[in-house]
Amino acid sequence: MPVLKSSQYKAPLFFHSGHIQTIYPTLFRSVRGLEYNRERIDTPDGDFLDLDWSRVQSERCVIISHGLEGNSSRHYVTGMVQFMNRYGIDALAWNFRGCSGEMNRKPEFYHSGASHDLETVVNHVVSLDKYKEIALIGFSLGGNMTLKYFGEKGSDVPEPVTHAITYSVPCDLVSSVDKINTSARGVYMLRFLNMLKNKVILKANEMPDRVSADGLDKIKTLIEFDDRYTAPIHGFKDAWDYYEKASCKQFLSGIRRPTLLINAKNDPFLSEACYPDAESDANPCLFLEKPDSGGHVGFMEF
Repeated sequence: MPVLKSSQYKAPLFFHSGHIQTIYPTLFRSVRGLEYNRERIDTPDGDFLDLDWSRVQSERCVIISHGLEGNSSRHYVTGMVQFMNRYGIDALAWNFRGCSGEMNRKPEFYHSGASHDLETVVNHVVSLDKYKEIALIGFSLGGNMTLKYFGEKGSDVPEPVTHAITYSVPCDLVSSVDKINTSARGVYMLRFLNMLKNKVILKANEMPDRVSADGLDKIKTLIEFDDRYTAPIHGFKDAWDYYEKASCKQFLSGIRRPTLLINAKNDPFLSEACYPDAESDANPCLFLEKPDSGGHVGFMEF
């Protein structure tokens, strides 16, 4: 479908900055009263995934995928869970490998292109034979994973899975990582990098024969981290090979279920290449909405 010509979202007064929209909710948004029921499922390669359910006994369900170094307790996830429950829809917020509060079993953790793990979750929910309609919702890295999964599977997406909504998606990882490294003088990059380094240290302590933290302190950028850890651990040649193969942009033409991609124009994480106008124009199932404001997974309302 053509790019949507207008967006209903309007930023609150004095909150038009992409940086404010990105940072303020992280610091001050709180979602209360939500209780999850956790389920652990095994992956085909012998690892596990922790799924957090919030059920209202519905025949409809949403599967929510979080962002980089997020988890099911992040405000943008819990807010979406409560919203769906309020409208009578069950919600499943799944945690990527190593993000649930317990380190996963294998040296591999997660990455932007790990659509195989999302597929494991989708197939599990479908196998429950409970839901007539299942939708996917993805934020940032989880949005990239969602779009990649939809594009890879095409018409083979399980029948109950009817549509997807994604927010703040770095569709082109090469340019997006470069943008994060430089945006706001690298503050965002340093935050993510410190969290990822802590994860490597934990893994190195648990499996020193498989993962080494030697020289970790010398890594100064996300690109260096991905080149040293993410790429080789997950079978990519280097960081550039990882970015090229994991970016969802190349898979958008294969999407065969109605899909909405919402990327704010002032998102400090996204480069120009992350707004797939041409791909949306060419695919009747892909809708692209570009609000003037919203930041990265912000879209604040009061």
